[in-house]
Amino acid sequence: MLGSFKAVIFFMILVVIYYTFIAADRFVSETAVTVKSSEQSSGIAISGLGSLLGGSSLSSNDDVNYLRTYILSPDMLRVLEKEINIRQIYEAQKLDFFFSLSPSANEDKFVRYYKDRIKITEDNALLNIQVEGFTPEQARLIAGAILKESERFINELSHKSAREDLNFAESELIKYKEKYQEASNKLIVFQNEHGVFDPSQEAKGRSSFLTEMESKIATKEAELLAMQSYIQDNAPQLSILKAEIKALKAQLEKEKAQIISLNEQTQKLNNLAADFESLKIEVGFAQSAYEAALKAYETTRIETIRKIKHLVIVQAPTLPQSAEYPKKIYNIITIFVVLSLVFGVLKLIRTIIEEHKY
Repeated sequence: MLGSFKAVIFFMILVVIYYTFIAADRFVSETAVTVKSSEQSSGIAISGLGSLLGGSSLSSNDDVNYLRTYILSPDMLRVLEKEINIRQIYEAQKLDFFFSLSPSANEDKFVRYYKDRIKITEDNALLNIQVEGFTPEQARLIAGAILKESERFINELSHKSAREDLNFAESELIKYKEKYQEASNKLIVFQNEHGVFDPSQEAKGRSSFLTEMESKIATKEAELLAMQSYIQDNAPQLSILKAEIKALKAQLEKEKAQIISLNEQTQKLNNLAADFESLKIEVGFAQSAYEAALKAYETTRIETIRKIKHLVIVQAPTLPQSAEYPKKIYNIITIFVVLSLVFGVLKLIRTIIEEHKY
């Protein structure tokens, strides 16, 4: 048979029979998608997340790469099996054994078969997805299901990141709010327990009162000396003035006894003032931290909303009008040319061998 072209004719007959009666038509539904964020869509310029969170975020190219990997993953295939029973669609084609899926095929073979039916190309963050089916309706059905699940995947990926950022900011806000409330409650308890609003102000008030009384006594004594220069010592005015001075001095001594002479009470008042100031500082720090956490939470909430991503359908799944594969005429001619070349090479080799026998 090597010396005859009949072998080529025989194989070509088989090829023609295969492409005419056996080869399954494969229709291709095309769709194009990309991933955009609200930031990219609206172009709003807002500052970073603030002190609680970093400003890093996934770019659209990263999301597109994740989506591409997910589309070709076993997880996507399991979703398609649940939604549209894709295995039954593939197994329905039994005549073309080169493109048939055996019912006994394990999951690994099923995944490889599925990947062979999907072609994905990327162009500047734009995913062009080509999905094969054995009928136009099958191709569009599978492409539509992939598109639906891809949209859910991107939404979940984006919202998960947003939830994590918001949960962290909210937990920080709650923590600092509790600290602020705790510090404020400690200050109130301190005031109620000691019956003072502000010990330091009370101490200042007593000191001012002593100074005022001393000034008043000095004024009265000066007035007494002036009156003694022109009024007799037994005059009623002098007696009244002396009585006032005596009463003022007695009151002054009493106040001094409470504040100065009684060392324990003075020390107690000083300690109360020191403790009160410490609590006030603690409340001030807690309030500042709470206000910063509240501001960071609001900034985070706005930022996460701005950066939530969504799938943009540039082209919806098409309904193919004719089979994309196999390219019957092209394949038949190509196979014929290859077989003819093989036949020619073998014949040339045989001729060379026969010539060397003589």
